[in-house]
Amino acid sequence: MNIMHSTSSLLSLKPSPLLLPPCHPRTRLRYCHSIKFPVTSPNLTYPIRSSIGAAIPSNEGTVSVVEFEDFVEKDWSFLETNNINSDHMQTIDRIISAGEIAETSKVMVSIGSEAFVDRVVNSSPCDQLLIVHDSLFVLACIKEKYDKVNCWQGELVNVPEKWTAFDVVFLYFLPALTFELDQVLAALSKRCLPGARLVISHPQGRQVVEEQKQLYPDVVVSNLPEKTKLQSVAADHSFDVVEFEDEPGFYLAVLRLDTKSEK
Repeated sequence: MNIMHSTSSLLSLKPSPLLLPPCHPRTRLRYCHSIKFPVTSPNLTYPIRSSIGAAIPSNEGTVSVVEFEDFVEKDWSFLETNNINSDHMQTIDRIISAGEIAETSKVMVSIGSEAFVDRVVNSSPCDQLLIVHDSLFVLACIKEKYDKVNCWQGELVNVPEKWTAFDVVFLYFLPALTFELDQVLAALSKRCLPGARLVISHPQGRQVVEEQKQLYPDVVVSNLPEKTKLQSVAADHSFDVVEFEDEPGFYLAVLRLDTKSEK
């Protein structure tokens, strides 16, 4: 099984300063940290190689860890902005505010950058936050910082029901999903509460997505949906498009699940 397309790889990550060394988006893919945490997947057949004391300082003792150099990890570094200035932070805040997160909300973020997750955690307290991503490394780094954040490595349409139903869903990087928009909205309509808000965004807009698609064809597999198509597909699954902005340097679409929808 290719871990980047796992349908049920549930991470139970427990942070530790010894076993989860600091991660940095620029170096994560050049230097593969050895991280220890259990990974449960009924279909996991890809070889995992154990090592003793790997990446552990000599004065910290010897610990058994799992080396991930045997896995093929896609390059997600392009999602991280090197210089997070005030304008970029305002853009992220605008995306987050579109979700209207409340303290009682159950929130899911799919394929988010670490900077986006950081901002959600620090600016918008909620009852539950689930991060869904293809990358084990990104999830490990998030879990290292935020013990109370739930992390799941796998496909968005197969998120375990234990975390549903959601009040807010952020599809921060929809073009990386390997499913058609119709499939994504069909799955989310069954996992969200009536009135839930679904926020599809890109902080740099459609043109940058098209450039990323050329540079990272194995990761960026689709484009951001046009308004007409989005409205049509949304209506098929009881979503209303309540906000839409498609500018050269910014993309934001907010969908709301019909309050009359039956779960």
